[in-house]
Amino acid sequence: MITSKDLERFGLAEKEGKVYLAALELGPATATQIAKKAGVNRATTYVEIESLMKMGLASTFEKNKTTLFAAESPAILKRILSRREEQLKAGMLSLENMLPELIKMHEYAEEKPKVQYYEGKEGLLAIQEDFLKTKDKRIEEIYSSDDLSNVFTREELKSSKRKQRKILVHALYTRKAGKFSAVDTSSLSESRIVPFESFPVHSDILLYDNKVAIISLKGKLIGTIINHKEITNTLRSLFNLAWEAAEKYQ
Repeated sequence: MITSKDLERFGLAEKEGKVYLAALELGPATATQIAKKAGVNRATTYVEIESLMKMGLASTFEKNKTTLFAAESPAILKRILSRREEQLKAGMLSLENMLPELIKMHEYAEEKPKVQYYEGKEGLLAIQEDFLKTKDKRIEEIYSSDDLSNVFTREELKSSKRKQRKILVHALYTRKAGKFSAVDTSSLSESRIVPFESFPVHSDILLYDNKVAIISLKGKLIGTIINHKEITNTLRSLFNLAWEAAEKYQ
């Protein structure tokens, strides 16, 4: 027995198929009769009949002042299928012509940096959570120790969490009180001081995986994460250059 599911392969929706099959079996009938036969409510039946009429699968006429609806020949389904096949071929041809440009657009989108913007202390803490998830377990950082301490508490800086995750940090920092003592450093942290007077820093810049996080620590607290391999690698090269140059201040 043919069901509405069988008609779906010809592009008919489930309720369209039910209404069409009901109309086929009944012959000319009212919408109420078709609805009852199809097991579809009357209001929906009108909608589906309208849709079938647009496809050429149903028609309407008046008889004794009553509006009747009738299913058209199932042979029309073959015509619908042929038309869909032609449309598919035309669509494939259009796609072939557009595909090179679409691929270029996709490649360009992949190359564009992905940028996320954050505000306020909570936003900066969200950035911190992101770099603690680094897959490479390595961070390069340039920061102001004084400004960082003014913005975050020792607990909020979560250095213990970084150590638990065995994330190595190479850092360049400024600090008015001078170089950190050996007690303040760990085996997972290698740092070099940069004179504040010569190189004032009021931000925290972190390089990890293919990301650059930049946090402003003075004035309005804002931060951004740029996810782009080449940008990150370029800044990592500049960090390495600065790291070598900072050796004379140790």
